[in-house]
Amino acid sequence: MLKQQLSQKLLQKLSPQQIQLMKLLQLPTVALEQRIKEEMEANPVLEEGKDIDESIDAQDEFENEKEVSEAEKEFDYEDYIDDDDTPDYKLYVNNKGKDEEEKSIPLSGGVTFHQKLEEQLSLLDLDDETFTIAHYLIGSLDDAGYLRRDINSIVDDLAFTQNIITTPEKVEEALKIIQSFDPPGVGARDLRECLLLQLKRKKSDSPAHKLALKILEDYFEEFSKKHYDKIIKKLEISEEELKAAIDEILKLNPKPGNSANDASPAAQTITPDFIVTINNGKLELSLNGRNMPELRVSRQYAEMLRDYSKNKNKTKADKEAITFVKQKLDSAKWFIDAIKQREHTLMSVMQAILDYQKDYFLEGDETLLKPMILKDIADRVGLDISTVSRVVNSKYVQTPYGTFLLKSFFSESLSTDSGEEVSTREVKKILQDLIENEDKKKPLTDEKIAKILKEKGYNIARRTVAKYREQLGIPVARLRKEI
Repeated sequence: MLKQQLSQKLLQKLSPQQIQLMKLLQLPTVALEQRIKEEMEANPVLEEGKDIDESIDAQDEFENEKEVSEAEKEFDYEDYIDDDDTPDYKLYVNNKGKDEEEKSIPLSGGVTFHQKLEEQLSLLDLDDETFTIAHYLIGSLDDAGYLRRDINSIVDDLAFTQNIITTPEKVEEALKIIQSFDPPGVGARDLRECLLLQLKRKKSDSPAHKLALKILEDYFEEFSKKHYDKIIKKLEISEEELKAAIDEILKLNPKPGNSANDASPAAQTITPDFIVTINNGKLELSLNGRNMPELRVSRQYAEMLRDYSKNKNKTKADKEAITFVKQKLDSAKWFIDAIKQREHTLMSVMQAILDYQKDYFLEGDETLLKPMILKDIADRVGLDISTVSRVVNSKYVQTPYGTFLLKSFFSESLSTDSGEEVSTREVKKILQDLIENEDKKKPLTDEKIAKILKEKGYNIARRTVAKYREQLGIPVARLRKEI
């Protein structure tokens, strides 16, 4: 049964300007340039260049027109605004985080390694069944060039999707054909097979090459876990012979598909959003404008709106023209204001970071970084934490010591034995230096590193050392061992 009733609700809604500003805040410089170009293409009222007379505001003149005819009085702003003509960015609210939003990744033109394999396949004289199976196998390879699926599963798939009743032996035969293609190692089912395919393709008679084959065939598990002592003992070889064999293996490519892919994503050039320089011992901050155009509202359209508004005998077409022009003028003004507000917000936040981490930006020593969280900066600039998060996300700053992601300057605090608050980044830097200078024949364990850090005054547990090591992308001591 349907019922109608009145109810009151308290809702918090963002204005179109706020939505637009939040979107612009999280855009880095390169993406902002593209966004401005898109807006200029979509809105003819928005054009490049300095405003000759900034005192002229077409919209305000239209709103404050003293001589208002009867025809204009009955032309209400609310009546001619049509939701269908309103730009999508004014109405669309995306509550997802930046990490969840769709990202457009430009790809450089080229030929994928799958296409290269198909070209090599087309040159062979194969029967229809073998050709179809091999073609299907090529399509099943991942980007690294590996076949991650079980042969029996592929046999079932061929039966259901290609209507080909075959055997695992037939599929194995087709796979061997693919494994003979370039690049060497493609079509392997695991790392061991990939490395073996490449070694066998080299056809060398050197002792190191033969020993490398023996290690991969019979002692791959010991090799992968770096149990070199076991390999030396079982094969009855010297440490020098083992080192020569390992050097042969390390020359191989563990991901042959990636190296053969001409259509891989282009290397990204980082464009800094901020530039920090030191002039006579003082820090100077500037926003990287790069090729950012100055924007203004088109005077031509402003004049057009005034002319239409002065016409007393307005037709339906005239009213539609006024609606269109005024809507585009509103959009242009909002966009220009949002760009200016974005610049002001970015500079305020970056200046607060600069003041907070002044010692580091003057010296460039990472150990001078203070513990800093988003709330520290938000309190300084009087903004919400979410706004500061949008500013620092995906933004880079160019300093005399390199270009860094803004988020890298934020870290939790850690207390030393003396009660001093230090940044966790300082501890990570010390940890990294310890590992870089360690004896690779006897790498430092997490427990040993924790002990050294305690001696330096940093009271850190072994599991915390392990966490920091993993965050730095450093493997465990056993895997850092070298001969």
